[in-house]
Amino acid sequence: MIPDVRAALVEFQRRFARAEGGAVLDGRDIGTVICPEAEVKLYVTASPEVRAHRRWLEVGGEEAKVLAEVQERDTRDMGRADAPLRAAKDAVVIDTSAMGIDEAIAHACRIITARLAP
Repeated sequence: MIPDVRAALVEFQRRFARAEGGAVLDGRDIGTVICPEAEVKLYVTASPEVRAHRRWLEVGGEEAKVLAEVQERDTRDMGRADAPLRAAKDAVVIDTSAMGIDEAIAHACRIITARLAP
């Protein structure tokens, strides 16, 4: 990662998130680095096996290799010095391992609605 590029991207993402009308951002450091003050933070996850299977369905190839790649990326991202992968302390963790898309979206919407209620 080139530090000047990273700094410019962080600033851009922060401005984008605060633009009129709001925004939904997705990424491995959004709630901890990019928008730590966000009104609602969801940390959406699933087991490595489930994430690898979902990825395999998208890209094909050898499923065991896809799993190894997912596990390698998790290890790298969790162990990096700059913006390691972790849930923000105030994030709601949603484990979608046993959920379908519609169920995961409905669950997330319920959390968002509850958090933003006056």
